Amino acid sequence: RVPAAGRPVPVSVAGAFAAQARACARLGSPLMERLLLLLGERIDPGSALGRRLAGWPGDMSAAGDAVPLRLAAALHALVLAGRDPVLAAAFAGDGDLWAAVAAALDREAAHVDGWLDRPPQTNEVRRSAVAIAGACWIAAALGGRAVEWLELGASAGLNLHWDRWALDGPGWVRGPADPALRLAPDWQGNAPPDVARPVARRAGVDLHTADPGHDALRLLSYIWADQPDRLARTRAALAVAAASPLRVQAGDAGDWLAARPAADGPRVVFHSVAWQYFPEATRQRAMAAMEASARPDAPVFRLAMEADGRAESAAVTVTRWPGGRVVPLGRAGFHGQRIEWTAPPA
Repeated sequence: RVPAAGRPVPVSVAGAFAAQARACARLGSPLMERLLLLLGERIDPGSALGRRLAGWPGDMSAAGDAVPLRLAAALHALVLAGRDPVLAAAFAGDGDLWAAVAAALDREAAHVDGWLDRPPQTNEVRRSAVAIAGACWIAAALGGRAVEWLELGASAGLNLHWDRWALDGPGWVRGPADPALRLAPDWQGNAPPDVARPVARRAGVDLHTADPGHDALRLLSYIWADQPDRLARTRAALAVAAASPLRVQAGDAGDWLAARPAADGPRVVFHSVAWQYFPEATRQRAMAAMEASARPDAPVFRLAMEADGRAESAAVTVTRWPGGRVVPLGRAGFHGQRIEWTAPPA
């Protein structure tokens, strides 16, 4: 991911950490709330880390470089790798959390510094619930025709395997009979259409790609330590993606999409909580490419799960070309933990 275009003036260190702590609390992580507040309040401003944070050249907040999440992930990586049992115990509620964190920051300064160098790399698998439901709606609109499925901001490509997962709703299931993973968000609304949703080809792009094998620790480090269900789902999805030959391509989403030849059938372009991080020029190229490649016999659908100013959830929409008609499908929690499905008939 890259910082969003038009980012605001950098906020204070304490302010950035406090804002991220509140966001994590809303998303059900009391550990992250406590950890980030401690980091924002107690990091020594005279230390090398304190000086680096105070002099951060861009926007530290979640709207920009997400520095608080980078620092928290650096600490979680030490726990996941088994390098700091004292910190692991403190994360689990046994011991003085700040004492363990302070010792880790001092002892593992080089590791922490390196983790801060790279942007956050997350791949929230529960967002596949939106991909599954959206694919059902699109398949109903297409009468079951096979599609080319493309993902922008695909990270390690975990959500490119959405059709390997099952979506469990209240009294219904969408997905294969033998899924590699089951997703059961808090579902409100009608069930998506129960139709076949074949995929002829699939591909993804990300400016900073991640390999599901080699980069597993990095991806898992951004899953919060007090949410073991998310960790388990991500590990299961990483195993599926690592065993697949499919790899996400590195590049700018707009350039990549513009360079792809027109499909000989329907195309779906999916992105989830990624659009806000694209520079405006990338967004314009991507939109132009989707419109230009659409034909009446080979329509293009943009399935988007993106922030729209409401703090608790993202809007889910589908746009169809030719024509550019936008259809609201509902809303989803940013981690895919709940979905309000209000889609009209396809």
